[in-house]
Amino acid sequence: MELKTVHTHHVPVRYLEAGSGPDLVFLHSAGGVTAEDPLLNKLAETHHVYAPLVPGYGDSEECPEIRDMLDFTLHSWDVVRALGLTDPILVGHSMGGMMAAEMAAICPDAVSRLALICPTGLWLDDHPTADIFSVMPYEMPALMFHDAVAGAAMFTAGTNVEDPGFLQSYLVRNARQLGMAGRILFPIPERGLSQRLYRIAAKTVVIWGDSDRVVSPVYAQAFKRAIKDASLVSIPEAGHMVPWEKTAEVAAAIGRLA
Repeated sequence: MELKTVHTHHVPVRYLEAGSGPDLVFLHSAGGVTAEDPLLNKLAETHHVYAPLVPGYGDSEECPEIRDMLDFTLHSWDVVRALGLTDPILVGHSMGGMMAAEMAAICPDAVSRLALICPTGLWLDDHPTADIFSVMPYEMPALMFHDAVAGAAMFTAGTNVEDPGFLQSYLVRNARQLGMAGRILFPIPERGLSQRLYRIAAKTVVIWGDSDRVVSPVYAQAFKRAIKDASLVSIPEAGHMVPWEKTAEVAAAIGRLA
């Protein structure tokens, strides 16, 4: 994965790029994305992958002009246009799934293939989504992964989550990133998407980990019902970080859009 920069009207955007084949744009979760992301590298085996960072993530500039869901959606389309892409496969995970769904709803004729991986964006009172803004590092693996022990190893890359240096770095990074994500996710990740999903015309696959503790699998059925002819791939023994836990299965589900 190569880290590059593309310029949009409001802000320079950092993005990861790799692979060859059909164009695919990946929109990341509130946790961000790095060049080591296993799903990106798997998809790059068969696709030309572009993974733009939301402003404020990684080493990218922040962008005060992006204030609400419409701003995020239009900014994401600005990035696609700046990259010179026409009708790429659109893939989003969690917060990125919410943005991808909004993009497909706002411009239904511009998206023909859509993959939503455990997307946020809907709200069911009986199944509230987890409050990621109040979670400490040591709580993350059990929340995000089906296998908390294996998840902890992936989440920390072997670093002790109780190490003061790790904690300081984590909190500083999260303050910056979640400050941006909070504009559409806090206090609850509901910005009216349920009223727009009917507009999606893309061939859509909804992908969910059966053990998701962040966004209940109940929401998988809600997305499937709301998007015409959407298919659902439920993946056992996987949590919200299903792209990491079951990389090959997620890539295969996305491959159904070919």
